[in-house]
Amino acid sequence: MASMRDIKRRRESIQSTEQITKAMKLVSTVKLQKSRGKAEESKPYFNLMYDTICSMLRKSGSIDHKYLKAGNSPKKAVITITSNRGLAGGYNNNIVKLVSGDSRLDQKNVTVYAIGRKGKDALSRKGYAVAADYSEVLNEPVYQDAAEITGELLKAFEKNEIGEIYLAYTSFKNTVTHIPTIKKLLPVEMEDEREKTDLTLMNYEPDETQVLDAIIPKYMSSLIYGALLEAVASENGARMTAMDSATNNAEEMIEELGLAYNRARQGSITQELTEIIAGANAIS
Repeated sequence: MASMRDIKRRRESIQSTEQITKAMKLVSTVKLQKSRGKAEESKPYFNLMYDTICSMLRKSGSIDHKYLKAGNSPKKAVITITSNRGLAGGYNNNIVKLVSGDSRLDQKNVTVYAIGRKGKDALSRKGYAVAADYSEVLNEPVYQDAAEITGELLKAFEKNEIGEIYLAYTSFKNTVTHIPTIKKLLPVEMEDEREKTDLTLMNYEPDETQVLDAIIPKYMSSLIYGALLEAVASENGARMTAMDSATNNAEEMIEELGLAYNRARQGSITQELTEIIAGANAIS
């Protein structure tokens, strides 16, 4: 049985940890309120952008465009959005599992464009090649960051350095529900053609090549920026939940150690009384 001194030291250590987890929970709660607002306000726009592009392509008939067909390279680029810090439960590990478990992404042909050091480090340990690290954009995501990432990826796509582009991130549903998601960005794929006879063909001015050259990069930038906003909100939600759970566990451990300390103290008092009584009986 542990001594009273050991129990007291352990309880004080856990109390210090509890104070830290409480503080981290409060910080994450404040950050979540801000990031959730941005994610929820912008989500309808990014969903509409995706639906609009799909609708345009469905109504365009057969178009031969560089962004609508896979490149000649077997390499596949995956943009992974995780976090720069840990203590967020399974938030980072879920993205790593999503990428490594996707049947479309053969490890030897995958090139990672990492946003978030935790995901970059984990995938590197698994043997994935990391082409670029954009982790600094997580500090305060802006649309320009997404546009620059898009520009670099499109250059690699046009040079046939990569043949397909995927985006792996955590979709924010609510404070406690975050869904690991992977989307194929390029080549842009039309949804299953539904009721094609009811569709009016799209007319492009000046022509479809120039229009798609202008629209698809903006479409990609919008999806990446939307994913950044949702991922940041999900990270703060996951960290808040993890710190809340850690705080509750610490409180339970402190209570159990308090009981153990009282039992040890009572046992020590009982032993001292027994020794006193035994000594008095020996004298008499």
